[in-house]
Formats: sequence, C-alpha cells, structure tokens
Amino acid sequence: MPSMHTGTADPGLSEGPLGGALSRFASMPVVWRILSLAIFFTVWEIAGRSNFNWAFPSFSKTLMAFFEMLGDGSLGAAYLRTIEPLGIGLVIALGVGISAGVMMGLRRDVEWLGLPIFITMQAAPMAALIPLVTYVYGIGLTSKVLAVVMLAMPVITINSYKAVRNVPASAVDMCKSFMGTRRQQVFKIILPAASPMMFAGIRLGVAEGFSGVVLAELLITPTGIGDLITFNRSIAQYPHMYAVITSIVVFAVVAVTLLHRLEMTLFRPEKRGT
Repeated sequence: MPSMHTGTADPGLSEGPLGGALSRFASMPVVWRILSLAIFFTVWEIAGRSNFNWAFPSFSKTLMAFFEMLGDGSLGAAYLRTIEPLGIGLVIALGVGISAGVMMGLRRDVEWLGLPIFITMQAAPMAALIPLVTYVYGIGLTSKVLAVVMLAMPVITINSYKAVRNVPASAVDMCKSFMGTRRQQVFKIILPAASPMMFAGIRLGVAEGFSGVVLAELLITPTGIGDLITFNRSIAQYPHMYAVITSIVVFAVVAVTLLHRLEMTLFRPEKRGT
C-alpha cells in the first residue's frame, strides 16, 4: 500500500536557525523586562518633551539631574540619613512582628488579644497618625523609626500569624504520634513549614518600610531623601525632584527583588510564598 504524505513539516525545521534563536530570545524573562523598561522610559521622554505640564521633566533631564546629585555627593549624604531610621525600624518590625505573629498562631489567647490591634494598625491611614506620633515623640529619630515600624510591622505580623495557622494539622499530629514534645513540634514542624509564607510577609514589610520612611521625612521633618524632595520642589528644580523620587523607588524595588531571589534560593517552588 503506498504511503500517504501529509505534507506536515517538522516545526523546528520550518522555523530554521533564525526562528529558533528568536524564539529562545523571546522566551527569556530578562528580555521582556528590559523591553518594558525601554517602553516606559520612551513614553516618559516623549511626555516630558511634549510640555503638557511644565513641572514634568523628560527622562533625559531627570537622568542628568540624578548623575549631578550623585557627583556632588548630595544624594549619597541623603541616603545615609534615610537608611538610619529605615534600618532601625525594619529590625524592630522584623523582630517584634515575627515573634508576635508566631505567638498569635500558636496560642488562641494571644491571638484574641493581639490580632485586632495589628488589623487596626494595618487599616489605619498612616498620614493621619504621623502628626500624633510627632506630638508625642517630637521630630527626631524616634518618630521616624516609629513611622517605619507602624507601616512594616502589621504586614509582617499578620503574614507570620497566617503562616503558622496554615501549617497542616496532619504534620503536627504526626509529630505527636512519634512522642514529639511541644518544643519539637514548633521548631521541627511548624516553623519550617511556615517559613515560606513568613518570608513573603518580610518582603511586603520591607516594601512598606520604605513607604514609611519617606512619609516620615516628608511629614515630620525634612531630612535625607525627604529633604531633597522638599528642597528641589520649593525651588522648582523638578528634574532633581523626580530623580530623587525615582531613585528611592528603584532602591526599594532592588531590595525587594533581592529578598525574592533569596526566597527562591531557600525554598522549593511549591513551598514559596505568594
């Protein structure tokens, strides 16, 4: 019986070397990220040159202003002052937040006492609470640290609480069946199983911490990054103002991305937080 020729070619052969290379190139995530950034900066440049708003500079002017402040040292000095309350606040938020979240997940009485407080803190508008913090603690470092803590800690605490509560009960029961003590249940079963979701909460808390320190420096007293933003706005140096704002956004994105990479390194894909 004669063979039937369908005429269907091998997809790999029909593409050819060039098509295969383009397909592999397009499948790389970094390519799409670079492309999206290029589109964003191009639209920014066009919008700035169109003069639709005299206070909106082009991307090229903003970039030149960034390198100018980097060269004269003003941007570096501002970051050194901003990192102090940010670092202290994040250390406090991580230590207290994770501990409180784990305790609420392990004990019902602690949950009833603490969970409403942290839910209220998460829902409260930060801009409305900063004047109260300033009235009580003044305009110094303490108020700025509290602003970072008040924004970062509720997210970290609630994620840690939910992470502990979502640990499968069967895993804890298995530990009990092997005569495991309560300490072994917590440190051998509950905390390792809850770690991925807790790490996701840490990422969100760090992002909130950046928002808190910028709000504090804008609303409490202009220092660091907030001082550069306020000063350049007051003298209508809008390229410099946008350069400072963009730099703190990029700094926050890089910090959160590094934490995400660390999470991908520490945990298996099916165990990572969302």
